[in-house]
Amino acid sequence: MRALRSRVPGARTPVALALPALLGVAFLLMPLIGILARTSWADLGTHLTSPGVTQALRLSLLVSFWALGLSLLLGVPLAWLLARVDFPGKTLVRSLVLLPMVLPPTVGGVALLLGFGRRGLLGPWLEDTFGITLPFHTSGAVVAATFVAMPFLVISLEGALAGLRPSYEETAASLGASPARVFFTVTLPMVAPGLAAGAALTWARALGEFGATITFAGNLPGTTQTLPLQVYLLLQDSPEAATSVSLLLLAIAMAVLIALRGRWTGAPRDRSHGPEPAADDMDGRDGTGTAGPPAARRSDETPPVPQERRSLHAEVTGFNRLTLDAAPGTTIAVVGPNGAGKTTLLRALLGLTPRAQARLRLGDTDVTALPPHRRQVAWVPQNGALFPHLSALTNTAYGLRAHGVPRAEARREAQQWLDRLGVGHLAHRRPSQLSGGQAQRVALARALAARPWLLLLDEPLAALDQTTRAHVRHTLRTHLAGFGGVCLIVTHDPVEAVSLADRVLVLDEGRTLQYAAPAEVTRHPRSPWVARMLGRNAWPGTAAPDGALALAGGGRLVVADSLAEGAAALAVIAPEAVSVHHDRPGGSPRNVWPGTVRELTTVGSRIRVLIVSDEAPDLVAEITPDAMTELGLSEGKAVWTSVKATEVTAVTL
Repeated sequence: MRALRSRVPGARTPVALALPALLGVAFLLMPLIGILARTSWADLGTHLTSPGVTQALRLSLLVSFWALGLSLLLGVPLAWLLARVDFPGKTLVRSLVLLPMVLPPTVGGVALLLGFGRRGLLGPWLEDTFGITLPFHTSGAVVAATFVAMPFLVISLEGALAGLRPSYEETAASLGASPARVFFTVTLPMVAPGLAAGAALTWARALGEFGATITFAGNLPGTTQTLPLQVYLLLQDSPEAATSVSLLLLAIAMAVLIALRGRWTGAPRDRSHGPEPAADDMDGRDGTGTAGPPAARRSDETPPVPQERRSLHAEVTGFNRLTLDAAPGTTIAVVGPNGAGKTTLLRALLGLTPRAQARLRLGDTDVTALPPHRRQVAWVPQNGALFPHLSALTNTAYGLRAHGVPRAEARREAQQWLDRLGVGHLAHRRPSQLSGGQAQRVALARALAARPWLLLLDEPLAALDQTTRAHVRHTLRTHLAGFGGVCLIVTHDPVEAVSLADRVLVLDEGRTLQYAAPAEVTRHPRSPWVARMLGRNAWPGTAAPDGALALAGGGRLVVADSLAEGAAALAVIAPEAVSVHHDRPGGSPRNVWPGTVRELTTVGSRIRVLIVSDEAPDLVAEITPDAMTELGLSEGKAVWTSVKATEVTAVTL
């Protein structure tokens, strides 16, 4: 027998696994073939239209749809709770949800009798107080079907909710949407595939329920005798009719499974970053929106709505420990190494994280005690978090609608913002039909249209290519110039920090290392990470008695600046100030080290050379291509490096 082809290229499924698998398929298929083979096709119509079968079918449909409704009413909140809330006993609750799936149906019926029967725990109270008697009543069949079917809905929807990135809901809240509005306009539409799959499975399972129903509700024609119970009775008197009805139930079950096409877990598909539009469908040659139709290029017009001018005062505690003040119209670049607390700071200002808390005042308004949707703080996460089920226009109008602006007015103002950012002609497109640059512009338009007092941008250009990033950076700079509130931009790009920001906030382990103008941070960076981000060599050390700097990594560095003995300092050396030589240089340089070329990198029209040495920390030099050719540089080549003392900037830490 030829082995089955594996999905792994070049591999084949072992025969030892293929044979049992094929036997398993045959084992599952044989009963279905048996039904098809034994069905009396000539009498199929007669069997299915008999009074008893049609009555049982109507009752089954009634019971299954009521069970579905009850499952939706109880299961949707339960799935949300399990997916989004951590609470004591969560594992136990999930086990209770799964229990009906592994419990024998008849045992489930007995349990229902002991819980809700006339002699059960709640049965007498239900009968005396509300006059409700569940056993041997259609409502009892509904309860039994709900008990065994609802787990399918909860499991499917919980999986979909767990797979939904929180950034969508958090962004909606930052745009002013209340928790209920977020749930109904963002969460539910995005998990609709999971909800639909769970609902279909729940309905199909309720339609086919037998054991719990007959145990708890009995077998009363027209009252509790559903179609599966009818099959059981027909097996005793008319096996051919039982086979025909079984075929009907089998066809319904197969139709449900085929419709779901295996996606019963219903995990949401993130379509916000789908395939790029075709080149001839772009609004600009690079897909950024810079060459769109004239009606879309209105970036120099007055904003549709005057922006309120609001200052910022924040006192942050917890993981982040800092105080931040900024005047209206200030743009602050937040930089620092990974784990420095940059995103945590933004989330603290939003009120979305327990790791840090912010006492926040915007202008004369203290918003500390307000929930996120009432703070007037708009957030644009790194991926933009455009709602995939809404168009660019309805995405942009979302915040306005959340603040109660009438639909027509919200759409009109949203269109103005899209026009202003050069993507107005894309208003009808879904996020999956936008390029990266277009999507970022729509996300920015959506945030600005919400009329925020504080704007938070978390690495808004990180996912874009260099060409697109330059265009979007220009757009961002243009529109932030007219923003009346305060804007914080988290970035790892020194060009963004210098070109977009009025101030740079340097964080490390949640604390402020430096808060100054970009020019000051560029000249005197107080963090090795920031110096390296700016493309400079940064060597920490301690001032020695002779005025030199004893480097933390070993070696000495002569500096021109006067330092107090024992003072901790950071030596900053521009790459272009490093000279590279064949032989040991003579003359004025006071800092000379031998080394080996580790790496050569092209940066624009210059070459960056990484040189390692046993006598000094790693050093980056920047030279011209002609100098590289003249020196014959290649990886592994031995060289000498030199730095003049006057070219070293010593920043006291």
